[in-house]
Amino acid sequence: MTEAATENLAPVAHLALREPARAWFEALRDRLCAAFEAIEDAMAGGVSDAAAGGPAMVAAGESAMAAPAAFGAAVGKPAGRAAGRFARSSWRRPTADGSDGGGGVISLMRGQVFEKVGVNVSTVWGAFSPEFRAQIPGAAEDPRFWASGISLVAHMRSPRVPAAHFNARLLITTKGWFGGGGDLTPMRPDTPEALADAALFHAAFQSACDRHDPGYYAAFKAWCDRYFFLPHRDEPRGAGGIFFDHVSSGDAAADFAFVRDAGEAFLDAFPRIVRRRMGESWTEAERAHQLVRRGRYVEFNLIHDRGTLFGLKTGGNVEAILMSLPPLVAWP
Repeated sequence: MTEAATENLAPVAHLALREPARAWFEALRDRLCAAFEAIEDAMAGGVSDAAAGGPAMVAAGESAMAAPAAFGAAVGKPAGRAAGRFARSSWRRPTADGSDGGGGVISLMRGQVFEKVGVNVSTVWGAFSPEFRAQIPGAAEDPRFWASGISLVAHMRSPRVPAAHFNARLLITTKGWFGGGGDLTPMRPDTPEALADAALFHAAFQSACDRHDPGYYAAFKAWCDRYFFLPHRDEPRGAGGIFFDHVSSGDAAADFAFVRDAGEAFLDAFPRIVRRRMGESWTEAERAHQLVRRGRYVEFNLIHDRGTLFGLKTGGNVEAILMSLPPLVAWP
C-alpha cells in the first residue's frame, strides 16, 4: 500500500494535518538534538567519576561476562572525552506485498552527560492486521491507517540526573486523534533535589495544559500516574508527568496546538534540569542504585508499555522500538 492509498480514509479533519504534523515532529527532533548536544559541549571538560563495582551488571545486547568491562568503560574517567554527537540511521517499514510502508529515522547519542539518548521520528502507513483492528478506534470499519510521531528516551550517566521520556503522535484511521506525554524518572524520587526537579517538570506541563483546557493537567497527570506503574512491583516508575491519548476535541487544529505546547514544555524543562544536576558529584553506591532502578524501566517497557506492543505489531523497526532500553542495567 502506498501513502496515497490512505488519501480516501474517512473525511476527518486530521487528514489535512498530516504534513504539518510530520514536519513539526522532525523539527522538534532537530531542536531537541541541538539542545542535548549543547549540553554535551558544556560538559566537555569532564564529569565526576565513580569507581567500578556494585551488583552484577548486564548490558543490553551483551553477555553477563562482558558486562563488567562495559561498565568500567562507562564510568571510568570520561574527563577529556569529546562531547557526544547524534548519529542518524534511517529505516523503512516492510510490507507483505513489497509496497512502501513508510519509515523513520533513529537519532542516537552516547556522550558524557547522556549515557544513551535516542530521539526517533517515524511516519508509517498500511493496514492493521485482523487481530489488531478491534483494539484501534476506527480500524474495525476500515483497517487502513496513517501514523506519524516522535519518541525520546534519555538515560543519563550521572545518577543525580533523572532519566526522561517524551513522545507525541498523530494516528488516523476512519477517526483521527493525537496522543503522547512525558515523564521523569529520578533515581531517588524522595530526595529534595528530585522533588525540586519534578516540581519544575510538572509546572512546565501544567502551564502547557492550562493554555488549552483547565482540566487537562489534572486528568493527564493522573493518567500518567496510572499508566507508568509497575503492578508486579507495586510501585510507580518515577515522578510522573502527563500522559494522554485519543485527544480529539472536535477541533483538530487546537488539539495539534496543545501537542506542540506539550513538546515545547518538555524542551524547556528537561534541559534545565539536566544542566543544574550534571555537575554534581556522585558515588559508586549511587551508580549501583541507578542501575538497579533502570531495571524497573526495562521491566515496564517490555511487559506493560503499549507503544512497544503497537510498534512490534505494526511492522515497526525493532531497533527504534527498543531504543528506550538503557545501556547498562542491574538486577542484584
